[in-house]
Amino acid sequence: MEHLDLIITNGKVVLPTGVEEKDIGIKDGLIVQIKKGITNTADRRLDAEDQFVFPGVIDVHVHFSEPGREHWEGFRTGSMMMAAGGCTTYFDMPLNGIPSTVTQEALYDKARLGNEKSFVDFGLWGGLVPGNEKDLVPLAESGVIGFKAFLSTTGNKEFEAVDDITLLNGMKTIAKLNKVLALHSESAAITNWLKAEKEKEGKCSANDYLETRPILAEVEAVERAIYYAEITGCPLHFVHISSAKAVEKIEQAKQRGMDISVETCPHYLLFNHEHLRERGTVAKCAPPLREQEEQKKLISLFIEDKFDMISSDHSPCPYELKDPHIYNLFQAWGGISGGQFTLLSLIQLALKHNIPLEKVAHWTAIRPAERFGLSNRKGKIIEGADADLAIVTLNESYVVTEDNFYAKHKQSLYVGHTFPCRIVGTILRGKVVFNNGEITNDPAGGCWQKPMGYYN
Repeated sequence: MEHLDLIITNGKVVLPTGVEEKDIGIKDGLIVQIKKGITNTADRRLDAEDQFVFPGVIDVHVHFSEPGREHWEGFRTGSMMMAAGGCTTYFDMPLNGIPSTVTQEALYDKARLGNEKSFVDFGLWGGLVPGNEKDLVPLAESGVIGFKAFLSTTGNKEFEAVDDITLLNGMKTIAKLNKVLALHSESAAITNWLKAEKEKEGKCSANDYLETRPILAEVEAVERAIYYAEITGCPLHFVHISSAKAVEKIEQAKQRGMDISVETCPHYLLFNHEHLRERGTVAKCAPPLREQEEQKKLISLFIEDKFDMISSDHSPCPYELKDPHIYNLFQAWGGISGGQFTLLSLIQLALKHNIPLEKVAHWTAIRPAERFGLSNRKGKIIEGADADLAIVTLNESYVVTEDNFYAKHKQSLYVGHTFPCRIVGTILRGKVVFNNGEITNDPAGGCWQKPMGYYN
């Protein structure tokens, strides 16, 4: 009988088809058995009685700003935070580092830092910006997950928004490379013009900020991207969609057979514009939190499974850029810091709306792995897959505090929020990296993950 490295016993295992009480046997970083009553000997046993064992979260949208802006968030603190949230693989966006990940050289430099410092596995996005069309092929050949572009002004001189010609040329190339283009979809023309109008009038409140980024701006950008994708054949992934009308346009395109996926973020489902009015800068993001009626529509779409996946869009910054005393809201950094809370958020929503927990696994792990080429080894609790697992109890609540939030900077809209569940442990390729509030693995346990067809 084979000796195993780890056996997880008595857990309620969240399989692709449902929740079943099983044991999980792990050897050499892989799941080798899933059945009741595994009797093999093992180096270690973990009793998960009355706990749920989810596949480790794959968060396709986080912003770790290393190199260049590690003081915002780096691989070490960022990956600790992800591990504490049950995440075993994250995809780092290309824009906030210096340099941004728009060349092969920058990609390799960032990968080296991640391999040295990350507690969990990671993938890397490449960027599409004006002037780097020639870099798309070497970036793709080097193993980027896909490419990211902005249709609105980024606020980052290292990563500029694309003009229409760059977008079309980039889409044509990305389609030939069989990659996916992720898009921040807000109309630069609309949002910039409205912002300038507000500034002329000296208006800078929470309501003014919301009014400069209307739903119409998101819908216009989504529609334009879909038209361009029809011409070029480029697969698209729409990030952090915040409005029902935009989802409607995406759904119509899917029904026409277009290769499109869409995500939203937990903060659009748990919070709304009232939180920006009440809490100010800590609740500022782009697209903005919507009014309560729009939030209700998004929750309905979530329940109806109109989002392919849910991602955090963890977007941190130093305290001074989110200082609550900033009078002009337009001057504050626009991003929600919350990568640790995706799985907890979805379990909260699932419990509230009677959604089966296996659906949570689809949104947080199965579909991200399938969409971005990792499903040969990640995303599901099946024999032969990486033993990437998140163990959760529903018998304890979890109040977010600065002390139990692992990000470098502790300002977060989630501080003070109570979840009806708690992450007990996180396992990466068979090794426990987080256990009852403590990081237990050494840094550099994580590895750069490339899509199928590429080799680390």
